[in-house]
Amino acid sequence: MPRTILFHLDENISNVIAEGLRRRYIDVTTTPEQALVSVSDEEQLAFCVSQGRVIFTSDADFLRLHHTGTNHAGIIYCHQGSRSAGEIIRTLVNEKSS
Repeated sequence: MPRTILFHLDENISNVIAEGLRRRYIDVTTTPEQALVSVSDEEQLAFCVSQGRVIFTSDADFLRLHHTGTNHAGIIYCHQGSRSAGEIIRTLVNEKSS
């Protein structure tokens, strides 16, 4: 049985992406919805670990945290402005399915 991926979108990610994922019945939370705006990146990762969520971000600081060994449930990074919302949604839907 395929593993279900739960996503969390950080505060720099457009809500359009969250809405697009939800229309495809994908479980997603966002930093503003969870009252995590302005908390540290480490705290956001701790939230994601507690929920079993993979964070989707355009903040390269999360990559640094990964390289320092900070515990996380998964990090997907996309350079801001490098993909359209539609491309991002399709990629995340495909990631969930694989």
